[in-house]
Parts: sequence; C-alpha cells; structure tokens
Amino acid sequence: MLERDKPATTALIVHPRLKKRARTADDYGERSRLEEACGLAAAIDLNVRHAESVTIAKPNPATYLGEGTVERIGGMAKDFEVELVIVDGHLSPGQQRNLERAWNVKVIDRTGLILEIFGARARTREGQLQVELAHLTYQKSRLVRSWTHLERQRGGHGFLGGPGETQIEIDRRLIEERIVRLKKELETVTRTRNLHREARKRVPYPIVALVGYTNAGKSTLFNTVTKSSVVAMDQLFATLDPTMRRLKLPSGRNAILSDTVGFVSDLPHELVAAFRATLEEVLAADIIVHVRDIAHPESEAQKRDVLDVLKQLGVAAEGSAERPVIEALNKIDLLDDEARQSAIVAAKRVQHAVALSAVSGEGTETLLELLDADLGRRRHPLSVHVPLDDGETLAWLYRRGEVLTREDGEQNAHVTVLLDAADTARLQKRGFPLHRDH
Repeated sequence: MLERDKPATTALIVHPRLKKRARTADDYGERSRLEEACGLAAAIDLNVRHAESVTIAKPNPATYLGEGTVERIGGMAKDFEVELVIVDGHLSPGQQRNLERAWNVKVIDRTGLILEIFGARARTREGQLQVELAHLTYQKSRLVRSWTHLERQRGGHGFLGGPGETQIEIDRRLIEERIVRLKKELETVTRTRNLHREARKRVPYPIVALVGYTNAGKSTLFNTVTKSSVVAMDQLFATLDPTMRRLKLPSGRNAILSDTVGFVSDLPHELVAAFRATLEEVLAADIIVHVRDIAHPESEAQKRDVLDVLKQLGVAAEGSAERPVIEALNKIDLLDDEARQSAIVAAKRVQHAVALSAVSGEGTETLLELLDADLGRRRHPLSVHVPLDDGETLAWLYRRGEVLTREDGEQNAHVTVLLDAADTARLQKRGFPLHRDH
C-alpha cells in the first residue's frame, strides 16, 4: 500500500496485445484498454510517466514480450527514471522475475495492480480479509522473486539435524498457514452475513442489487434513488465494500438496495474467488440492476465482461422469472441529443431496460416504477376478514396492496388483496388469519 505522505511512485505502463487480436479489434478498443490501465494506476496515485500498447506475435515464455520490446522498454524505463513498470496482462512468476532483472525495476502485472487498489480501498473487516486472502494466494507462487539466497535452515540438534527447510519453503509454509487462518475468519464473517440475510428474510424486504462495470455510475445512482451519501467518484473501484440502504418505491413499499464492487475486464480469478462471499449478495437479490455506462465507446464490451462474472456466480445473462435483470443505461446526459433520444427509444423497446442519468435524475423514476412493477408481480392474492370498525387496517390494505374484491357483511369486510411477502408478514403479526386465493 502506498504511503500518502511520500512522493507518488513513478510508473510506466505497457499494454501488450496479440497480433491476431490487433487485426480483429478496433484501434479505439485498444486505446480504451490502455486508458483503463492508466485509470487503474491513477486509482492508487501512481505518477504515470509513459504508457503505450505493444503488439506481440505470441507471448515469449521467458519474458512475455519480445526481446526487442524488452530492450526498448528497458531503455525508456531508464530514461523516464521510473520505479515501477506495469504490464497490463497476466505474467507468470518466471516472466515477472526475468523482466525485473532485465529492467532493474519492480514489475507488476494487471492482477498485482488490481490487488494493490483493493488493498488500499478495503474498509470493512470482511473486505480487508478478502483482499489479504487474494494477495497471499497470488503471492504464494511468486515467492521466488523475493528470495535469491535460498540458504538452508538447520534442522534438529547438533550435527544430527538434516538439511532443514529452505527460506522459500518456510515462507511458503507461513503463507499457507496464514491462508488457512484467513479462510476460517472469513467463514465466521460469512456466517454473520448469512445471519443478516436470514434476519432480512424474517422482515422480508425484497433486495435489489446494483452490478456493473467499475465507474459505470452505480454509487451515484445508489445515492440518487436512496438519497444517501455513499462515496461516488470518477475513479475506478471507488466502491469496494458492499453498502445497503432502504429504497422507497412509488407504491409505498420498501426494498433494500445493495451497491456492490465494480467489475473490470480480465478480473483476476483470485479476486472472484476471494470476494465470492460479497458477490453472493447478488445471488440473494430478488432483482439485479445492471448499470451500464452507455456513453462509453466500449459499453458493449463492458457489458460482456460483467455478464461473464455473473455467469461465474451462476446468474443467467437474461435473468429469470425468479431473478430478473434490469439494464440501466446510465450517463445519457453525456450523449448528444440524437444519441440520447436513440438510447431512450431503444430502452423502451426492451421489457427490462431504462435509459437514465444518475447525475441529473432523469429516468430514475422510470427505473423505480419498473422495479415496483417487477416486485408487484410477486404479490399473492390473499383473503382476509377485517372488522368494519377497523378503518385503520382497511385503509392500510388499500394503501399497501391492490384490493381485488371487497364484500361487506354485518360485522366484517371480506377483502381479497394482492400483498407482497413483507406486508403479508406484517398483517399476520397484527393477528389476522390469511388464506391464499388460487
């Protein structure tokens, strides 16, 4: 983790692209990937002196990059006097070590960079444990970089001891022990989270989870619709730990809105595994809102990356009747008039889509109505007998549910009403016997 009182670490970024991919991908897409790498570096206040894409025919087993590229980048690293080179790809431990020797500077790959960001951003105990677990899992195979002496530690007593363990074996064992402890701590945290989920089920508010590419505007939308003040910055991974707030819907019913960590392309599998407990909040959701930056040139590619991670979690791209996925096409305020109108019209043609601006609030009411309608379809028709002199309960039924029929007798009103699970539970707590209508 970088210390804020020290001068920013100087860095150089190299984004390698395979020649066959370069032929099929458009130039803007590659520039966008390079800009994203620079954004990731800026997220931990690195001072990027130079960034460029390099084309390689195929990855070199020893250094990933070709010999000529390694030599040229080494010269640039020296000229720019950088302390760190970021290779925006996935390096093996051997490739990372060889590049460090060739350039005589610290080298990290995309996974290492994202882990640094997550380490700097984790605020809750769960987030910190998950980051450390991912970091140690990643570091375990790279211990050879840190130890060059590899001397043997004497084992046993006197001259009878065997050769003992090498330093690297000791460190690997210590890391394994720490990983086991972290997993146990995370199991405790996960059990606590499950208890919270069970508690929410007892007061069964429906849960709406926001997902999306990092910097798509999830936290801004979260703040707008819940009138909260969660950190929302024009920065990658501004939100790491999940946040939940009450969401008031147009019908008057309440839901719980959950803001989750943003995704990126090539999200390291170590992070997907370590953050599974957090991401499982998505699996517990009744509705998923996929927030997209519709003004971004790579919006479609970002959508595919998000759906890939959701697929790893077991969520179908198109959603399901039990857990629909709503597309929120965000940032229409950044589009010109023609593109903005086109996005609005396109969203109206799709059942589960809405064009909006989290900043201006345009379209957010439509999103809330869409959520309300989806949750309304989960209502069940119930029969309830209410004393005619209990005007408060009758008014509550009209206000909170959809009254289908009402027949007034001498003393009671026989009401058939559509209620969601939360209001059904509240009515039962008042002592009213309910019967499910078919």
